[in-house]
Amino acid sequence: MKTIIISVFLLAAFFCFGFFLNIAVTKESGNSIIKEQTFNNSKIINGENMKLGAFSVSLNVKDIKASKEFYENLGFTVFGGDIKKNYLIMKNENSLIGLFQGMFENNILTFNPGWDENAKNIEKFDDVREIQKKLKSNNIKLITEADENTSGPASLMVSDPDGNIILVDQHR
Repeated sequence: MKTIIISVFLLAAFFCFGFFLNIAVTKESGNSIIKEQTFNNSKIINGENMKLGAFSVSLNVKDIKASKEFYENLGFTVFGGDIKKNYLIMKNENSLIGLFQGMFENNILTFNPGWDENAKNIEKFDDVREIQKKLKSNNIKLITEADENTSGPASLMVSDPDGNIILVDQHR
């Protein structure tokens, strides 16, 4: 029994030692800013993740009225859009789904820099042009680009390795 207790204690001690050693090694000497680190498979650059804003899934639907009814039965309510123009934004707590009839071919992952999930402005966010520069510096090929000589509303599109389209759409 003593051997098991000692083994568990030593294992815990080695784990703690390794954890603190990892922190010490990743810090720049004399400075606690982490230059680049992977945490939960999320790339952190200069100590911060890219601030992409509100997330939603934009669905290509065949019948917007049928889709609206279906998602209402899942607890979503209309948050924005115009059914007469064949698009709705639906919300359930912090989850957002865009329903779009006849506007694009496939489903799209959408991020809105500068907005939270209630379409309210957030104070600190990365401008779409900053995000674009970071993506390019990471050798991410862009499908469409924001004009880097402008400010305000703009968007960019990329495709993930499986062909899923990601839209970064800044409205302000």
